[in-house]
Order: sequence, then C-alpha cells, then structure tokens
Amino acid sequence: MSRTEPPGLSYQYEFEVAMKYEIVHQDSFPMLQVHLERGEKISCERGAMITMSQGLELQGDVKGGIVGGLIRSFLTQESFFTENITASGGAGTASIGAGIPGSILALEVTPSKTLLVQKGGYLASTPGVEIGTKMQGLIKGFTSKEGFFLIKLTGSGTAFIASLGAAHRFDLEPGEELVVDNGHLLAWDETLEYTMQKASGFVSSVTSGEGLVCKFRGPGTLYIHTMKY
Repeated sequence: MSRTEPPGLSYQYEFEVAMKYEIVHQDSFPMLQVHLERGEKISCERGAMITMSQGLELQGDVKGGIVGGLIRSFLTQESFFTENITASGGAGTASIGAGIPGSILALEVTPSKTLLVQKGGYLASTPGVEIGTKMQGLIKGFTSKEGFFLIKLTGSGTAFIASLGAAHRFDLEPGEELVVDNGHLLAWDETLEYTMQKASGFVSSVTSGEGLVCKFRGPGTLYIHTMKY
C-alpha cells in the first residue's frame, strides 16, 4: 500500500487491489471519494451517497440477509438497508458523506483482526467486509451508552468509520490499560478486554460531570473521537 498526505485536510491512499479513494475536508465535514474501475463496488450506509458519475449504479442491499438487517436496524440503530455503488457501465467516481462534523477513518479488517464499532460509526466498506452485531454483557449493556449491541466487522477489506470530531488512535501493549469515557468510544479491536466502572466516587462524579468509563486492557488498538455523544 502506498500513501500520500498532501497539504491541507486531505488524505489519499491506493491499495494493491487498485481501488483508489480520497478523504477530503478531514476534521470538518469529511467526504469519502472513491474511484471505481469497471466491475468494482463499495457498500455504504443508506443515504450516504452524495454524488455518482456516469457509469456507476446505485442499488439497495441488506448486509447479512433479512435477519441480520433487522438485528442491525433495531439493536444498533443502523439502517436496515445498505447501498451498493457498482461500476457496472464503466469506471467512475462516487462521493460518500458522513453527515456529521469530524473525520473518516479507513481501517483494515482481516480474518485475524475483527473490529467492534459504536452504533452510528459505520459509513462504508469494500467487498469482503461483513457487517454483524455483537452483544455486550448485561452490565455493560445497561451502563454503556452503546447499549447491548455493537457493530461487528469481520472478513477482509477496508472499513470506513465516521467519528464525531477528530479521531485519535491508541495502541495498547499486552497488559497495558487505558480508561476511556464511554461517550468518546469509536472503534476497537476485538482482542481488547474491557470493563465498565464509575469514573470516581459519587460526590466526585457529580461535581466533575464524569460518569461511567471503560477500562481497556491490551493487546490491541483503540480509536476515540474527541466530541461526545
């Protein structure tokens, strides 16, 4: 993979599979621009497509089948339908918008690297990435702002994740711990263990405005966003 970071709020990438994309207006109202060669396609959240050049076709789809779509829709507040943008009539470029002020992350998903994403964080993905759900434990479900279910991304490909505000990455070594306010969680490796706990004593929580936090333990990578839901 080659990577170029030009001046300004723009990031460009090119993968060996020849799919090219650019993320523009990063850290403001970002937009993903994907160039598709004939026969290539990308999946995105319903309503995320902004523009599409001649030769591209937009079709509705249900990732994971009817049951998977229903679970995702009711339990994670994601759309029941996704959209496939396919270069069926020739090469073309599509623009996909996150719809929130912040950033778009391009994260790799592999058979050995499963990603968990907060509800509302999934934006788009290349073929080979499967969208599912993962249930948290009862205590985590009751106390976490993410609810009982998270988005689970498996398979092989690139997933595009939308953050509210700027995104930041933490790489945790085995046994290393990091405490994160649960309103700032964005995405993390499934290899990370985490527990929910109060930020501090009752009086301190009230006076500081802090509530519940997540304590993560490595190894793995964690992404947070700077604005709070």
